[in-house]
Amino acid sequence: MFKPISLYIGLRYTRARRSNHFISFIALASMIGLTLGVAVLITVLSVMNGFDRELKTRVLGMVPQATVSSGQIITDWPKLAEDIAKHKHVTGVAPFTQLQGMLTAQGQVSGLMVSGIEPKYEENVSIIQNHMVAGSIDALQKGDFGIVLGKQLTDALGLGLNDSVTLVLPEATPSPAGVVPRFKRFKIVGIFSIGAEVDSSMGYINLYDASTLLRLPDGAQGIRMKLDNLFLAPQVSQDILHELPVGFYASDWTYTHGNLFSAIQMEKAMVSLLLFLIVLVAAFNIVSSLVMVVTDKKSDIAILRTLGASPATITRIFMVQGTIIGVVGTLAGAIIGVILATSVSQIVDFLNTRLGWHLFDAYFINYLPSYLKWQDVVLIVSVSFILSFLATIYPAVRAAKVQPAEALRYE
Repeated sequence: MFKPISLYIGLRYTRARRSNHFISFIALASMIGLTLGVAVLITVLSVMNGFDRELKTRVLGMVPQATVSSGQIITDWPKLAEDIAKHKHVTGVAPFTQLQGMLTAQGQVSGLMVSGIEPKYEENVSIIQNHMVAGSIDALQKGDFGIVLGKQLTDALGLGLNDSVTLVLPEATPSPAGVVPRFKRFKIVGIFSIGAEVDSSMGYINLYDASTLLRLPDGAQGIRMKLDNLFLAPQVSQDILHELPVGFYASDWTYTHGNLFSAIQMEKAMVSLLLFLIVLVAAFNIVSSLVMVVTDKKSDIAILRTLGASPATITRIFMVQGTIIGVVGTLAGAIIGVILATSVSQIVDFLNTRLGWHLFDAYFINYLPSYLKWQDVVLIVSVSFILSFLATIYPAVRAAKVQPAEALRYE
């Protein structure tokens, strides 16, 4: 006979067809609930991890991680950049000058944040060069008044490479005809595509051209830094600021995008808690199904007891039965969850394309990212196993307390 006896009988009870179909339905519902809870938890956590990763690699790969700026134009910025680059956590530096304006072309207008950059330095702090779909940032040559724009913006304005656009600055210039805004014609020398909101809100011009446009001396407003650890940005920027003379000020990504990152972390925690409750409810369903099984099998328990089965054996029989429900439900949920987590991006993209949906156009990333972390899968599966096992204890102990004489009195 298959040994041990408790495992053998527990497996038989699990596979057996019951006369009470309601009990079978409750057991099946418990298993399905556990499967769905685990699958959804893995999928949603993968999506939240995807948003978290995309924020770090794409959005924060384009916007400054940390900056040191001055109220006056820094004419000797190469020396300042060299000094800042000596900090142990700084992996790259680049000068910048920022200005805000409106881009006009073909009768359309769009607001734009423009950064004046030095191409050979910018590659050290930004991922833009890796996401160029046309042209290059190296084409931003001094005095040529070229501009690099995002693909989402150029598509909206109906523009392409080598087309001309007009940049209008909010600063007004007095003239005999009255006060008119300052504007300059630029040529599109590059188009980038990050797949985030920066595609429609950011543009790049040469650092010298930015100074010329603002009628300032040749130089930079500040130094942008790339760090080996994003979360050290506030500390690093303040450390560097303390070594600089009065007149400089520091900023970092936690001021510009910190709320977004915190919101993602909070949503991830709350969603995980809510979905964990689904798994918990499914585990408690195992308790109810096993309690009904114990009631239904009282005569079988009494016979086993009269044949010499100990209370411990009876306990193990029903723990085996409940654990199998939990194991099957958890493993099925893990498999489905992993499949969904690795394919949900393609599924949503397919639905958006075929049905004409635009589900993520309003978000900082215009697609659904997914990043499966196996440590999350292991944690979810382990917790589900533990809950399923704990859910079997009470019904199994109750089964062991069944008295043979009482159970067989009316048989």
